[in-house]
Amino acid sequence: QVQLVESGGGLVQAGGSLRLSCAASGRTFSRYTMAWFRQAPGKEREFVAGISRTSGSTSYTDFVKGRFTISRDNAKNTVYLQMNSLKPEDTAVYFCTTRDAFGPIPRRSDDYGYWGQGTQVTVSS
Repeated sequence: QVQLVESGGGLVQAGGSLRLSCAASGRTFSRYTMAWFRQAPGKEREFVAGISRTSGSTSYTDFVKGRFTISRDNAKNTVYLQMNSLKPEDTAVYFCTTRDAFGPIPRRSDDYGYWGQGTQVTVSS
């Protein structure tokens, strides 16, 4: 059974940084696409960033380009999201996710089958 456990969230001032981690277990981590989504109160879950199995391809939504970086360490079964220049509108619960496929990185939450419990990120102004 696939398990994803996020950590690293917290409270930070605008302009600050956080690094989220997601530890995966239950299958061969290196074979599958990984991604981060987020969900703010009253809003739908939205794609933030994704990374292919070999880190050869990454994808970002426009509002985080140049500020966030997704990476993975297949030896540690962990995916990271480095978040810099944080803004109050980045406040949300951040979720790690993966799917039973590889290839192009999808941006729809329905394309992913496994989710972590989420970690809260709060950015104060």
